[in-house]
Amino acid sequence: MLRALGLLAGTAVVGVLALKLLGLLLFPVLGVVLGFVMFVLKLALIFGLVYLGYKLFRRWTEERGSEPA
Repeated sequence: MLRALGLLAGTAVVGVLALKLLGLLLFPVLGVVLGFVMFVLKLALIFGLVYLGYKLFRRWTEERGSEPA
């Protein structure tokens, strides 16, 4: 009985230590990946706004170009 309980406790300690070490290794990687995703989303937003401005500018200049001078 005590041997099984000791084995269970040892496994729990090793599991907690492994989880802590993996956390130390994986949190920076997760941060870098999240930063890269946010950078790509920021670029997509900027290019989308520039494209929207371009399309609106073309639409407004075409409407004004059809007026008699």
